[in-house]
Parts: sequence; structure tokens; C-alpha cells
Amino acid sequence: MEKFEIKKHFLLNGQPFKIYSGAVHYFRIAPSEWRLTLLKLKAAGLNTVETYIPWNVHEPEEGQFDFSGRYDVQRFVELAQELGLYVILRPSPYICAEWEFGGLPAWLLKYPDMVVRTNTPRFMAKVEAYYARLFQELVPLQITHGGPVLMMQVENEYGSFGNDKAYLRAIKHLMEANGVDVPLFTSDGSWQQALQAGSLIDDDVFVTANFGSHSPENLAALQVFMQTHHKQWPLMCMEFWDGWFNRWQEPITKRDAASFEQDLQALVDADANFNLYMFRGGTNFGFYNGASSRVGIDYPQITSYDYDAVLHEDGQPSAKYAALQRVLNVTTPAPTGALPRPLASVHRTAQLHLVDVLDALGQHCHSAQPQTFALGSGYGYLFYQTQVAGNHQPEKLQLLDVNDRVDVYVDHQLVTTQYQATLGTPIETPLTPTSTVQLLVENTGRVNYGARLLSPTQQKGLRTGMMVDRHLHYGWDQWALDFSQLAQLNWQTPSPSNYGPTLSQFTFDVSDRHATYLDCSGFGKGVAFINGINLGRFWQDGPTQRLYIPQDFLRLGTNQIVILETTATASDEISFAATQEENLNA
Repeated sequence: MEKFEIKKHFLLNGQPFKIYSGAVHYFRIAPSEWRLTLLKLKAAGLNTVETYIPWNVHEPEEGQFDFSGRYDVQRFVELAQELGLYVILRPSPYICAEWEFGGLPAWLLKYPDMVVRTNTPRFMAKVEAYYARLFQELVPLQITHGGPVLMMQVENEYGSFGNDKAYLRAIKHLMEANGVDVPLFTSDGSWQQALQAGSLIDDDVFVTANFGSHSPENLAALQVFMQTHHKQWPLMCMEFWDGWFNRWQEPITKRDAASFEQDLQALVDADANFNLYMFRGGTNFGFYNGASSRVGIDYPQITSYDYDAVLHEDGQPSAKYAALQRVLNVTTPAPTGALPRPLASVHRTAQLHLVDVLDALGQHCHSAQPQTFALGSGYGYLFYQTQVAGNHQPEKLQLLDVNDRVDVYVDHQLVTTQYQATLGTPIETPLTPTSTVQLLVENTGRVNYGARLLSPTQQKGLRTGMMVDRHLHYGWDQWALDFSQLAQLNWQTPSPSNYGPTLSQFTFDVSDRHATYLDCSGFGKGVAFINGINLGRFWQDGPTQRLYIPQDFLRLGTNQIVILETTATASDEISFAATQEENLNA
């Protein structure tokens, strides 16, 4: 059995060992793509693969766990070992990763006394229950048990959130109580305040830093911190950022291969260890895209997590692959696999209006005050409806404390869409004595970083309520939409309504399964599903218009794509493409 230690150097079986690692998120790529991705990682000269472990995908509902399919972390780690790679795991309750709520489950917010990432009884009890199940999967994978896992993370960038050492120690003790006996580490920004606040260096928990440039300066800062605490440990950049994530309505952010190569070379020349973040990009399938917080506003990230990484979203090498090989003096050709290919265009086979299938798709609740996203899964959309009395003259409506985006219908007419800066702006509209007001509220993604994790805005939905004139309005029906119920829809029955969001069905046959991209440029804003699997969000505002479909999501024979369109733009035809947009993959 092998042995891994952290002394002045990393020691593997008593011999100095250099960790050259790359991040691959098993939950962001399809299982059929794991092997080839790991083979490309090894051929690039790396010896270790690192991955986060998101709590929200493994415990989507409290007490219900999922370690199957693309969430089968044990299978992913065992495959890495089979291919001769070591593994670093980051199973902390919070992961950031530009992932919805930083990996924290939305159901935590159903508890009024919940304070995430704190040493409070409610939060720690939920972590304890999760860890009791999670580490059944992970403990056998440790190098101390014959597996490939070298070390695990206690918390992630906690120094950019808090400095509660009691909380960090509680997480550490939970890991150890559940059988973790490999070395533990923390990772933070490289400045002194972040390292001091987020580390457990006085408890002998290994300290790493995250950065993507100015390698000598950042390594020097990490070295100073260690020396201040009388530690002689190897230097490691746990996240060497080789690209960056992207947000809706903003240009694609890229990093040129030359600067990546120069800064990575400086790391290697300094005898440091590193983990490339990311080695392969991936996809924020479903409603799992996160959001950045800027000046009190949440800016959601896009569905593609291409990250301008060494391997693109679809697994094809970028220019950084060759740059990485040059730095590591490797000449092994990258293994090749099948390229994505387009499918034939498909015409719409049926269409329904959302308002006609609310009971089939939604968990209904009637209440005096409007409910929040705590009503359902916590993700996606919540549809509200109420009756408001007027006198055939303009009245003012105002939505108080609503997030994140809302389409407002009055008597079956869309009167406004509010988003970010316009949320809560008074709405002047004529009202009859029996006017119907309907709201489609979208949770566009919870923040994944910083103190705003604790903000009430992460609850999502209509929190305080709606003002009519000068009074709060009471008496609401609401439906928490559950798209796992798409198979229950009756597409043969014509939709009686002619307004509001639509669900468009496209059926087609496939005789050869292969990866492709769904082109959503003919639509406005919404979500696409293939064979019941949520591909993620699209938005005409960009910067991307295509959604990646791995071959795993296709079936031989008949396939079905359903597109929820929340604007007036809904094409009667869909097409496919072989690549993501040029501006993303150039």
C-alpha cells in the first residue's frame, strides 16, 4: 500500500513527489467522456486530477442522496486510479466553483435559523448528516486504503468569507470522525489576511494558495505566511487559473496561451506544485449555474463552463494544451476522440402554453402571503397568480423584495419584465374589478462567493409581497415548477390559452449517438431539455447561443427536446452545430 506525506516536500512512499494536477469536474461532464479526458490529462504531463464535490447534487432533497450517473464520484476516482493518476478531493460543504450557491443545497434555506458556513447547530447538523453518507463513498478511495486520493480539503477560500476557527475545526473533526486519514488542506487567496482567516495552519492543516498570475510574488507571500507560523512545507497553488468564467450579457473572458505558459513556467521554475483550474471546462447543466455578486446585484454565470481551459467544454484541446506540454517537456500526442457533429434540423411537433399545464408541472400552494422558492426544489421558476380589484383606471403595483427576474402579466397581457436594476419599480396598469395578475419569477442562480451567501436575496421569489396602491395584497396561488414531470404532459390536447411562456416539443430519430450543440439562437430566454435532462439556460442576450449535448443524453431511436420559452420569441424549428460559437472556442 502506498503512503503519502507532507514534510518539507511531498513524499510518496518516502520519495520526493511533485504534484502536477488538473481540475476535472465529474459533475460537469458526461461519464462517457471521463476516460478520454483523464487520458488527455495524463498525456499532457500531469500526474494528478483534482475535483470539487458539490453537496447540492449529491443531496438534492434533504435525506435523499444521489451518487449515480454523472454524480458517481467513486467511479470517477477509481477510473483515475486505473489510468495511473492520483487524486485530490475537495469535499467541503462549500465549493464556490461558479456553481449554484457554491454547492450548498437550496433546501437549507427552508430553515429560518439557517446560517451557512458557520459553527451553528442547524448548519453543522446538516453537514454532519451529509458527511455520514458522503464519506462512505470517499473513505475507501484514500491512498491509506489502497486508493489514489492523496489529500482532501477542509474548506474552500474561507478566508474570503470568515475567520471562525471553531467552524473550520468542526469541519475537520467531522471529516476525521467519518474516517478521513489522508492529509488535509485549505486553499485561499495568497494575501496574508485571507491566509490567516481561512487556514488551520496551527492545527497542522496544509496551506495552499489560489492565483493565476504573478507566480513569484504569490509564492513568496505563501512562503512568508508559512515561515511566520514556523512551517516548512512545499509550495502549492491549488488553483492556477488558466482561464475564467463568464456571465450573461457580457463579452467572453479569455486568457491567451502565451501568458498562461509564462506564468506556469514561473511556477515550475520555482519548484512549486500546482493544480490547473481548469484542465477541462464543462457545462452548468440544469439550474446549477452560479452568480457573482457586485454592488448588491447578482450577475448569473452562463450555462457553458468552457473556462477557456486546456480542454474546452466539449473536450477538444485549446492552444494551452501544447503550452502545458512545453512547460512540462512532454511530447506525447493528445489522444483523439470523436468530434461533435450536427444533427439534422427538426420542426416543432407540438406546443403548449405554460399557464395551461401548471397543475401538471407545478407543486401548487394557496396562501395569504406569497411563498418563496422554499415551496419547491428551490431552483428554476415559481409562477404566482392572484385576483386584484380595480375601477377600470390605472393603478400602481409594486413588487417588494423579489429575485431575480420577473415577467408581470395583467389580464393575460405582459405589462413589464423586471430584472436587476428595475426590480421593485412601480408598475402603472389599468385594473378591472376582477383583474388577474400573474408573475413568472426566475431564480437565475444564487451567488457562489462572499458574504452575500448570507443575504435574504438568496431565498429567491416574492418575499415581502405586492403593493396595490398603498396596501399589501393578500391571497395568492403559486406553483413551484417541477420539470422532472415533463413526461406527464399531454401534447395531443391543444392549448386553450394564447399568451405567456410556451413549451415547444421537438421529436427526432437518432441512429448514431454523438456529441452535438443545440443552437438556441432562434429563441429568446428559457431552458432546454433533452429526453428529460435539463441542458441549462439560454438567452438571446448572450454571449453564447448554443447548449452542449454529450452523446450520453441522446437515445438510439426517438428523442425529444422540450424548450421552455419565457419571451415572445419561440422558433418552430431547431438546429444543431458542431462547435460552440467561434468567439468562445477561438
